[in-house]
Amino acid sequence: MPLVGGHRYFTSTAVFLNEVLKLAVSIGMALSETSEAMPGSPLTKLLPALSKAVFTSDSWKLAIPAGLYTFQNTLQYVAVSNLDAATFQVTYQLKILTTALFSVTMLNRSLSVKKWISLVLLMAGVAVVQLPSPGDSSSTSSKQNHARDAAEPQGGNASIGLVAVIIACAISGLAGVYFEKVLKDSNSNSSLWVRNVQLSFYSLFPAFFVGVLFKDGADIARDGFFAGYNWVVWLAITFQAFGGLVVALVVNYADNIAKNFATSISIILSLLASVWLFDFVITVNFLLGMLVVLYATYLYSSPDRKPDPIQTAVNREERGEPEENTAFIGVSSESPLSPTLRSPKKEDRD
Repeated sequence: MPLVGGHRYFTSTAVFLNEVLKLAVSIGMALSETSEAMPGSPLTKLLPALSKAVFTSDSWKLAIPAGLYTFQNTLQYVAVSNLDAATFQVTYQLKILTTALFSVTMLNRSLSVKKWISLVLLMAGVAVVQLPSPGDSSSTSSKQNHARDAAEPQGGNASIGLVAVIIACAISGLAGVYFEKVLKDSNSNSSLWVRNVQLSFYSLFPAFFVGVLFKDGADIARDGFFAGYNWVVWLAITFQAFGGLVVALVVNYADNIAKNFATSISIILSLLASVWLFDFVITVNFLLGMLVVLYATYLYSSPDRKPDPIQTAVNREERGEPEENTAFIGVSSESPLSPTLRSPKKEDRD
């Protein structure tokens, strides 16, 4: 991110404002739901009802995933400050791998062979993206370095960005699976927006005390809370906040096909934006790795194919299809619940 007034914005303030914005939107939507359940009630009655729904006896358990999500958001800002958008988007799909591994270890789930193959393909695709193309010329490398220097005056460190996004993927998987475990063990039937209020509320504490005060407190006191802010930073905060809410809606209401489509579109748009805004050079390895990651994402989320049902006289009759004669052994429809073998009829032998 280019410097503004000689200052770079503090990622801790961006993460904190991100949670504040998500909390405000979630409270508004949760109040709307509460008003529908209590029509005609004034705000003085809606707020206590919402507070009772948010601060339940087990809501404190969400403090752990909330803290993890806050740390993940911080690492995302570090990653995008050191990687181009396209590389970040492709590498960030490793969260599918970490989520699957934590699901197996924490929720005792089993994965099909197809899903394990897709995870191997995912790792291979991300690895290929990180490799330099053997045919890259020195002019191409110089152009890429010039583009990165233009976007990052202080010099982005790709190694730091890669480590940050990998750790963010691990935390994303852990937080998501732990959050799912809390919901399954909970006796509360809270709505989606109430859960978002709980997560955003508990996220404010680590974002403010750990990030704003402890990590950057001295620098913020010297330069100001909004030092280095411009319209790009505000846009990034807005997209980050609403992006998290949209993901929650997609997971809750849409199917895996829609999620896969959205993932593919986001990667492609990030690639086009990097080419257009930062003169990102598409290498053979990047293109190949991106395609492998997209295919692995689709393969992992697609439902496992079930074998075709055995054709019997019973289900043929239910569909109105004529019964096929069998030369030696057939299936009788005398008992709809338990098909039995029958001997061939005389006309069958003829």
